[in-house]
Amino acid sequence: MSLYLCVFAGEQEMEGVEVGPYSDYNALREYIVRELEGGAPGSRFPSFILHSDCDGEWSVDECRKLHSELAGIGAAMKSLPPLAAAGPLPRNAFESFVDVDGQCLIDRLINLVEVALQKGRPILFQ
Repeated sequence: MSLYLCVFAGEQEMEGVEVGPYSDYNALREYIVRELEGGAPGSRFPSFILHSDCDGEWSVDECRKLHSELAGIGAAMKSLPPLAAAGPLPRNAFESFVDVDGQCLIDRLINLVEVALQKGRPILFQ
């Protein structure tokens, strides 16, 4: 089963990210907890780590916090070594996590949050 995150304005989809399998999303969150939070889930990035990935949404207020958290996560991961990859070798941990289109997942999430904030709409989990 895959995770899709999106922003809608009425019936129109404004932006979406096909994250990929839930296992990939959870691998990213587990990596962040282990490497960036010292094993304490949500100690540095609570909006990203503690939010359920089953369904629901990140509200506009949560997106404000999430934007800052994702920027911090991205900056930290760019200074860490890459994880093993089946495709092209990433240069760092940041590039080790990609969406289904092969784009850096943290960048895609930051863009999604920016759209949500610009439109004043939540990010939906589907």
